[in-house]
Amino acid sequence: MIGRINGLLVEKNPPQIVVMAHGLGYEVDVPMSTFCELPALGQEITLLTHLVVREDAQLLYGFLSGSERQAFRALIKISGVGPRIALAVLSGMTVEDLTQAVANQQTGRLQKVPGIGKKTAERLLLELKGRLGDALPGAGGVGMSAADPLSDTLHALVALGYSEREADAAVRALAPGLSVDDGIRQALKSLARG
Repeated sequence: MIGRINGLLVEKNPPQIVVMAHGLGYEVDVPMSTFCELPALGQEITLLTHLVVREDAQLLYGFLSGSERQAFRALIKISGVGPRIALAVLSGMTVEDLTQAVANQQTGRLQKVPGIGKKTAERLLLELKGRLGDALPGAGGVGMSAADPLSDTLHALVALGYSEREADAAVRALAPGLSVDDGIRQALKSLARG
C-alpha cells in the first residue's frame, strides 16, 4: 500500500494531479477540498494516499489531511459506494460537514452532492452512523447530545422509512420526558392516524 507521496507538483487537471517523485510521475485523484489548497506548479507537495487496486487499474487517491483520508476510507467500505462517489462527497462537503450531517441524520445535505440521490444519502447516513465519528479525531457527537431521546426517536422514525418532515412533526407532538421506546410507540400511533 502506498500511504504517502512526496514530490513536485507538475500537473493540475481537476480532479487529477501529477506528482513527480524520484523520476516517476504519479497520477493522483484528489477531492476538490485538497485541490483548492494545492501549491503552485513546480512546488513540493506531500499527500496522504490510498491505493485502490482493480482488475483493470491501480488508482491512487490523495489527501492533504488525515481526517479526509479516514473519511474516504469509511465511505468506500459502504456497499455500493466506490472511490468516485467517496471523492464526490469529499469534494462537495468538508469532513466536518459530513460528520455533522451523519450525526444529525441530514439526508438533504448529502443530496446536494452531485451523484447522490435520496436512497444513497439514506444508506450513507445509516452506515456511517457511529463509524465516522469514531474514525475522526474530535468528531464524535458533533451537534448532537448523546442522551437526547427526542433526537433518537426522530432518527428511529427516519430509519423506519418516514420522511424527515413527517418524523419531525410526529416528534414535536410528543410530550416531553418520554423514553425513546415510548416516544417511538406514540409517534408511530400518531403517524398511523395521519
